Amino acid sequence: MKARSFEAFAGYCAILAGAAGLLYAVAFLVIAASNPELGSTLSALLLLLVGLFSTTTLTALYERLRNVDPTTALWAFLLGSVGAFGAAIHGGYDLAVAIHPVSAANALANAPSQTDPRGLLTFGVAGLGLLVVSWLIVRSDLFPRGLGYLGLASAILLVVLYLGRLIVLSATSPIILVPAIVNGFLLNPLWYVWLGVVLVRGAWTAPR
Repeated sequence: MKARSFEAFAGYCAILAGAAGLLYAVAFLVIAASNPELGSTLSALLLLLVGLFSTTTLTALYERLRNVDPTTALWAFLLGSVGAFGAAIHGGYDLAVAIHPVSAANALANAPSQTDPRGLLTFGVAGLGLLVVSWLIVRSDLFPRGLGYLGLASAILLVVLYLGRLIVLSATSPIILVPAIVNGFLLNPLWYVWLGVVLVRGAWTAPR
């Protein structure tokens, strides 16, 4: 796949990741409240999709941002990729349990996942990766600077969300609920969709 074609593909995937992230927040915070079984299944599937879609986006970002600072861009790519795969694994595990519930899983429903304890990869590492990527965006002239600032805000909320899940745990606590709502319904989906539009537009308008 040619570089511009991949960038356009990554842009569409970013838009899909933003849509899936918004639907994940709806399933996890709204649907699960009235229908736990359906909410659990949908949120698991959507988390899996977010992780997979975002891998292409991170690759396209690295291709652009390595000209700004190659070492830091590589570090951001590694952090973001580990976070994305962690989200995909986390979602895949939850989806498997939702489709075929087992008594042991039900008994340990609140126990931390062995692959992604309390969202260490999904929120913590992914947040650090987004923080570094957004810092590079702000430093460069390759993307709108507002996209970088939006990413910084989203990254901080992701890290706060991980710390809240690790220390407080209760989903009704404002330390968890506020970052989950603001980031899940607004900042993170908007960042992915905006990034996707920039990548798609750049791929199709760049001189051949």
